[in-house]
Amino acid sequence: MQNEKMNHRKILYILLSVLIAAAVWAFVDEFGNNGGPFLVEQKVTDIPIEYISEDTLTDRGLMLLKDGTSQSIDLTFRGSRRIVTRLDRSKVRVTVDLSGVSRPGVQGIGTSVSITDRKFSLNNNVTITDRSFYNATVNISELNSRTVEIRCEVTGNVAEGYSAGEVRLSQNTLEIRGLAKDINPVSYAKVTLDIGKNTMETVTKDLSIQFYDRYDRLIENDDIYPLADSVQATLPVYVTKELKLVIDFLEAPGARVSNLDYTISPSTITVSGDAGKLKNVNTIVLGEFDLLKLLEEGASTNTYPIIIPDGCQNLSGVTRATMQINFKDMAGAEVVATQMEYAALPEGKEAEVLTEELTVSIFGTAEEVAAITTENLIVTADLTDYAAASGTYTVPATVSVKGTGDIGILGKYQVQVTIRESAPPEEEPPAEE
Repeated sequence: MQNEKMNHRKILYILLSVLIAAAVWAFVDEFGNNGGPFLVEQKVTDIPIEYISEDTLTDRGLMLLKDGTSQSIDLTFRGSRRIVTRLDRSKVRVTVDLSGVSRPGVQGIGTSVSITDRKFSLNNNVTITDRSFYNATVNISELNSRTVEIRCEVTGNVAEGYSAGEVRLSQNTLEIRGLAKDINPVSYAKVTLDIGKNTMETVTKDLSIQFYDRYDRLIENDDIYPLADSVQATLPVYVTKELKLVIDFLEAPGARVSNLDYTISPSTITVSGDAGKLKNVNTIVLGEFDLLKLLEEGASTNTYPIIIPDGCQNLSGVTRATMQINFKDMAGAEVVATQMEYAALPEGKEAEVLTEELTVSIFGTAEEVAAITTENLIVTADLTDYAAASGTYTVPATVSVKGTGDIGILGKYQVQVTIRESAPPEEEPPAEE
């Protein structure tokens, strides 16, 4: 038992010693150099150099060449051990500003160093004590340019029954810039448009550009600078469809499409156009036709222009269509109406329809017209505009038909109505005691 206590004490002493040593080491590292931290140095190698304002070179007819231009730099940082050892090289940014370059040739330009991590502050808790160079070497050349043709290769296929038109590019030529030795081998630029499998609609895509020599070999050269990084290509996809020619008939009671006998010649036309625009199009509406007009004028022949959808081609070549129209079965009759009523009676008024009989013209199929009798017709006087009136007036009236027959009413009707103030209610005599 006593040996176990001794072992526990030894372990406790060892742990305590380690903690004290670590605390002393941290204190000495931070404050052992005349009250300040011990400073150490750390070298970071191959930090990439970022060249900014290259667009100003292009504006001046110049360009930066990779060959002969400094690509990286070595830096030595100094600070406390706790700070320097935590420095992340990815947070170190070295830039060279090209905005002041105005001539070609090899020249030196000063570098600028910054640390994007907020825990580090240059010339405060971290300093740079050494660098592999102070001025980066840049190789500036005069910029050459030439214009090449852009070609488009189409892959994929359109669906059966569809056809593809000619590819349209947002631009047909491209200006490229660079050294003569880099851009002179370029014969043309090419983009590839993949339309997919069984395409049924027009395809539009932004495409990346590749360069080829006169032997149709791909040129992979980062020193070729195009003025555009991509080109938009559009492949129109067409479909040929037979569209039915139709009329938009305006129906009314007693005048229905189901009772028509009509023909449209031609009944269809064949058009070709953008598949997307024609996707849900199956008819062409020639115009409107009011069936009440047919009732008034009888059988007629009407001609309409054929307006095809925008961007489509009329393959039939026919530009006008003719419609011949008549009712299959149409009869008319005059029926005497005797059921009179009124509507929209003003408050505080009472009315009496003086007209006892009204001859009404009706129309519809012969069978339905023959079935109409006096009992089927109701004449309703409209008192809407007589709110403040008293006396006898001729007012507009509507005629409605009771029953299931589809009957139309011809003409406008009026009836005479007397309007008077409502009589006050009679007072009840007092009850006898």
